[in-house]
Amino acid sequence: MRKLALLLALTASPAMAASGPFFSLHNTDFIVTIAFLVFVGILLYFKVPSMIGKLLDKRAETIKAELDEARALREEAQTVLASYERKQKEMLAQSELIVASAKKEAQAAAEKAKEDLRQSIERRLAAAEGQIASAEKAAVAEVKNRAVAVAVAAASEVIAAKLGGADKAALIDRSIGEVEVKLH
Repeated sequence: MRKLALLLALTASPAMAASGPFFSLHNTDFIVTIAFLVFVGILLYFKVPSMIGKLLDKRAETIKAELDEARALREEAQTVLASYERKQKEMLAQSELIVASAKKEAQAAAEKAKEDLRQSIERRLAAAEGQIASAEKAAVAEVKNRAVAVAVAAASEVIAAKLGGADKAALIDRSIGEVEVKLH
């Protein structure tokens, strides 16, 4: 059955469908050929191939212009990208300089703070030593004053016990004279 179908398919070609002479209006192949030639003639008469060619050329030019524009945009984008990358590198270098400068300033500030603290400690030590020396002098002066007061009190008791009234008056007058001479 398959062989028969294959045989019928091979024998039933379009050329076999037409009957009679080829150059006859009853031959479908001839009519189709004439219709095709008329159709091609009409296309050529109205210059359809050149119009299609112009449309295709215009489309090609549009595509080429778009490709050129895209290429220009790509180059511009690469230029901008390179510019931003360069700016980024510059900013990184500048930020590194700022960080290094800040570190140096911080180090200098720390050294200055250490020096100021050392000087402050030295001033406080000097002030404390001055206060100690002043307190020491005051204590020595107070001890001397007490010693003088005790000595004067002891001397006055000894003098009061050993001297009489007339001797006391003469001693007082002589002391007043000495004080008067020393004060003037």
